[in-house]
Amino acid sequence: MRVLVTGGAGYVGSTSAEQLIEAGHEVVAYDSLELGHRAAVPETAKLIVGDLADLDLLSRTLTDEHIEAVLHCAGRSLVGESVLQPDVYFRANVVGGIGLLDVMRASGVSRIVFSSSAGVYGAPDQLPIDEHQPLQPINPYGETKRTFEAALRWYASAFEMSAVSVRYFNAAGATDERGEDHDPEAHLIPNILSAAVSGPPVKIFGTDYPTPDGTCIRDYVHVKDLADAHIAALVLTSEIKAKHVVCNLGSGSGYSNLEVLRAAEEVVGHPIPFTLAARREGDPPVLVASNERARELLGWQPRRGSLAEMIGSAWRWRQRHPNGYG
Repeated sequence: MRVLVTGGAGYVGSTSAEQLIEAGHEVVAYDSLELGHRAAVPETAKLIVGDLADLDLLSRTLTDEHIEAVLHCAGRSLVGESVLQPDVYFRANVVGGIGLLDVMRASGVSRIVFSSSAGVYGAPDQLPIDEHQPLQPINPYGETKRTFEAALRWYASAFEMSAVSVRYFNAAGATDERGEDHDPEAHLIPNILSAAVSGPPVKIFGTDYPTPDGTCIRDYVHVKDLADAHIAALVLTSEIKAKHVVCNLGSGSGYSNLEVLRAAEEVVGHPIPFTLAARREGDPPVLVASNERARELLGWQPRRGSLAEMIGSAWRWRQRHPNGYG
């Protein structure tokens, strides 16, 4: 299979490209490099530097590279930033995504896997979250994911596209070659590891949530497990038509921010400085997924689910790449 990975120079996109290549597929990475890193793209993948807004380049890429399916990982993903800049998020995540769908239609490419988010659920009514829960995002980031999923569902039905949205929870960990390197960095584990080395104390946002220790609880999934699910979802698009399928990707359990901090201290072997801060706007107290549908439809389950393994792989990557991809 010849796959276009949008956002292929990003954290999840580049790891998925790596796993696709290892599974015997051919990969073309499409990335503006505004947020991604050229060095993150696997050597055997072809990189096209371009924005999703450049529909002419996107169209030529799909045609000239003989693309059979798209893994759509491009977009913006910071909750706090989305609250301050909803215009930027709707333009990138919704307008850019619909442009991609239109170009795919015109180019005869009908298979797509969308890298979605648990943010579509907002603050869920029950746990663990399954795909029948109402979609009620509480920040613009989650709303853009929900909106594009709605477009994807109607496009699939009207234009006989084969689409799978995978709603994943917190990506974590690294491979030997690829890890997390964002600027600014908003994710907890890399910020904890930065504090473990020499950075300022990591901030733990919110200590008054209705959880055992007062801090947020999140479901973490190893980025390699996410990549495995992306491959399984791409295979599924060859078996369905005029249909949009949704699957959660999670472990079925969660860890509080303080539990993640303590696990990281075990990995690095010393205390990590931290400070307690007020809640961030748009953060729900608990997000934990049911993965029963992914097990049933994708044959997928997380295989690298322990905090020690996820944090350990991220720590090893950071030690080998102290400056990230710089």
